[in-house]
Amino acid sequence: MSNAATAVDDREGIAAAIQHYLDGAVSGSSETMKRAFHDGATIYGYIGPDLFGGPIQGLYDWHDQNGAAAELQSRIADIDVEGTIATARVELDNWTGHKFTDMFTLLKTDGQWQIVSKVFYLHPEA
Repeated sequence: MSNAATAVDDREGIAAAIQHYLDGAVSGSSETMKRAFHDGATIYGYIGPDLFGGPIQGLYDWHDQNGAAAELQSRIADIDVEGTIATARVELDNWTGHKFTDMFTLLKTDGQWQIVSKVFYLHPEA
């Protein structure tokens, strides 16, 4: 397979992992969302003055409490790949009324891309 074909396959695999995350957000299913993340993944960011961080289970718990983001609008703004590692930036609008920027670090393990870390920025209310 050529380097160009590998690059396309990698970008598609990364986009597919991110889509599991987004599908879980829209449907309200943390089980769907879990397919995007490595078991050891972490999450960090601020909600107001408070640091929200730790194991990714914290995201699943928060999502289960807050419910579906049925009106979510999302856009993958950037993907950068180097071998078996990648970063991605996703812009999210109207996640239960809030705007976020997520940045993910991904790792390709056993031929599959998974998110190993998520950091987020909650945009101030306009």
